[in-house]
Formats: sequence, C-alpha cells, structure tokens
Amino acid sequence: MSTSDRRAFLKTLAVASLATAASTRRVLGANDRVRVGFIGIGLIGKRHLLDFQTQPDCEIAGISEVSDERMDEGVTASGNNPARFPDFRRMLDRPDIDAIVVSTPDHWHALMTILACAAGKDVYVEKPLTHACREGEWMLEAANAHKRVVQVGTQQRSGRHYQRARSLVRDGHIGDVRGASIGAFRNITPGFTKPVGSPLSAAQWDMWLGPAPSVPFDPARGLYHFRWFNDYSGGQTTNLLAHEIDIVQWATGEVPARVAAFAQRRSLTGFGETPDVLDAIFDYPTFLASWSSREVAAGGKGGLEIYGTKGTLSINRRGFEITPDKALTPESQIPRFTQPQAEPGAVSYRTETVKDEGYDQVRDQFQPHVRNFLDAVKSRQQPVSDLASAHQTSLACHLANVAGRLGRVVNWDATRNAIAGDPDANALLTKTYRAPWDRELAAVVTVTRG
Repeated sequence: MSTSDRRAFLKTLAVASLATAASTRRVLGANDRVRVGFIGIGLIGKRHLLDFQTQPDCEIAGISEVSDERMDEGVTASGNNPARFPDFRRMLDRPDIDAIVVSTPDHWHALMTILACAAGKDVYVEKPLTHACREGEWMLEAANAHKRVVQVGTQQRSGRHYQRARSLVRDGHIGDVRGASIGAFRNITPGFTKPVGSPLSAAQWDMWLGPAPSVPFDPARGLYHFRWFNDYSGGQTTNLLAHEIDIVQWATGEVPARVAAFAQRRSLTGFGETPDVLDAIFDYPTFLASWSSREVAAGGKGGLEIYGTKGTLSINRRGFEITPDKALTPESQIPRFTQPQAEPGAVSYRTETVKDEGYDQVRDQFQPHVRNFLDAVKSRQQPVSDLASAHQTSLACHLANVAGRLGRVVNWDATRNAIAGDPDANALLTKTYRAPWDRELAAVVTVTRG
C-alpha cells in the first residue's frame, strides 16, 4: 500500500471511529457525574487523582500506567477499583469514559491529547503542552475538529490572587509594563545518579518510549528523570518557565517577537543532557522579559516579578505584593559627590501598595483548576487555561530552547508562524514520531514539517 493510500485508509478509520464515538457519547447535564480516566500516576498524576476525587460529580473510571508499581498505587488511591489499562488506547475505546487526564512525560502530551480528542474525550493535559512547537498546531486541529474541551495544567490561572493580580496589571495599577524577570535556582551537583521507581520490563519500556526514538532500556531515563533528556523534555525551561511566562503572557496578551538565549552544561556529571545554566531574553512588543535557570548554584532571587512604570508586582503561589515606586523627580536622582544630597521632603508614591497572601497551592489553585475543567466539560465553554493560549506559552519556551541550542537570536514571524530566515531553527520546532505512532498521528491530523 502506498503512503497516500495508507493515509487515506487511516483517515477513513478515524472518521469511522469518530462517528461511533459520537453515537455513543454521553451528553452530560449539570448534575451528571463526569467519568474520568487517568494516564500516568507519577508525581503530578497522583496529585491530580487526589484533586479530582475531591469533586462530588467526578468518578475515577480508569487508570492507565506502564509501571506496575504506579498502576497499583493509582488503583489503591482511587478507592473504587477502577479499570486498568496498560495500553491507554483501550481506555480511549471506552464510550462510558467522558474525559482523560494526561500526566505523562512531555513527549506523550500532544499525541495522547490528539487521540483522545478524536475518540470524543475531553482532556486535562499537564504542562508543558508540547515537546515540540508544531505539536500545538496539531492539537488545536484535533480539538477544533472534534469540538473537545482541553484544559492545560497551568493551574496558577485558577488562583484567585493570580486572577486579581492580572486584573490589576491590565487596569494599569503598576503603570505600563516594561519588564518581567523569572528565575529558578537550586544546586543539585554532581547531578542525579539513581533511577526513580521500579524498573520497567522490555514491553513496558517500548510503550513508555512511544513516539520517541528507540533506545535500549535505560532506567535512568524513565519516570521522574525523563526531564533531563532532549528526546522527552525541554529541561527546566519547559518544566518551570512554562508556569511563570504563562502568567506574564496571560496578563499582557503579548507573545515574543524575538528571543536570545545561551545555555551551558559544565558542572553536572550525572545522567542527563539538558543545560545546567540557561539565560534567555524575550523581546515582546512593549516590554522585555528574562529567564534564568541554574541547577548548580542556588543563590539569587527566583520566582516572578513584573515591572511597570508605577511599581513592581512580585507573585508566587502563596500570594503577591505590589511595591510602588517613589514619585521622585529625575533631577533629584542625579548622584552628588561634592555637596549634600537634596532631601526629597515628603515622599509620595506613583501607585498604591497592595498585598494579598495566605494562599495554598493545592486548595487554591490545583483544586479550582479541576473544578473549572469539570464545569467546562458540562457547559462546553472554554476553560481558564485554554489550548490556544497554552500553545503561545509553549511557543515562548520552545523559542528559548531553540535559541539556547543554537546560541543565537531567533525572530518569530507570527504571520508565517515560523522563525524568520533560519531553516536550522525552524527544524527544531517540529519532530518525527516513531512507527507506529506516526501513523496514529497522521490518521487524525495534517502533519506539517515546515
């Protein structure tokens, strides 16, 4: 069978599967229980399982895991003996499951979301949304074609204090936004040397790899430590920056026009290949933002700050504070070395101090994010972390990694949806799936490589 014939055959299968799913799909009312299946019961997957359990209109209907140990943990934590699915595709075949939670390594996020949408399931997918930028376009195609609700796991958007801070920024409380800084610093030298969890079997390893390139079984790559390998993740830039730059772009409504970044790996001798130091600058239409990641030196102030012409917003998952700038004249700020500095007199400020604290990550962000998703499943409205804006968040992270790998500025052409004048950089925005997963993808969406 030729490639074109095979593609036509797979498209026919996809249409038939969609028609079957549509004919059996439950139409949920406001008081109906949402039956949810979970793919991945690791660090964040277990957290999601517990948070969905707190919702009275949610039923844990299935668990999919390649790790026997984590499968058992998920089923036990569910408390209602949900169905087990070593192959997540069998979960998608179940017409009585309404929604899927994807908490797998990053290289699986896009494909699982796309296949779930085609199977008529709504999706809550963890961040980072994608492993390669073009995957976001494929996800949008699938979600729109099959009219699915997709919530992305940037849970800070559901926090009341994040929503309040966003309103203050958009209302001009800190003035015109002219800068933002994001940092994450720790010291893990000499690097990770021990695998996490029980070893997988050969068959489990092949499923864990999925669309990623085939490599011999390596327990160091699996489970938590996948984050340090380029085949499965984008390091701390897609892991941690995604949360904070999402807030920056959510508050300002802007995406970067160009990104410069430099990255090194010099001190870590454990397994992995992602940078141990990376610094990036994002040039937005009306402001600059910076991202600094260090895995080998813990000093410095991390977190997120947004700088305006009237003051600074400092925000984290516990709360925020707006610190106003003093209303000093330019002349009064000229240094004086031969005469006393002029006293400013009564000090006035360019805006008002605002402080909002006392928040808890699980109670005030994770659980409301789950509630927002379940409400969207029933109402068919867009969730707070919608797919389109999450794709823009991932784009910024991917541009930083591309710039860091190439060691040069990359210019984003939004009209062409590409990096301008740089074929090598554009090549890093996409990826090729390993067989048979390439065929699974092509059966649902139009795969573009440019």
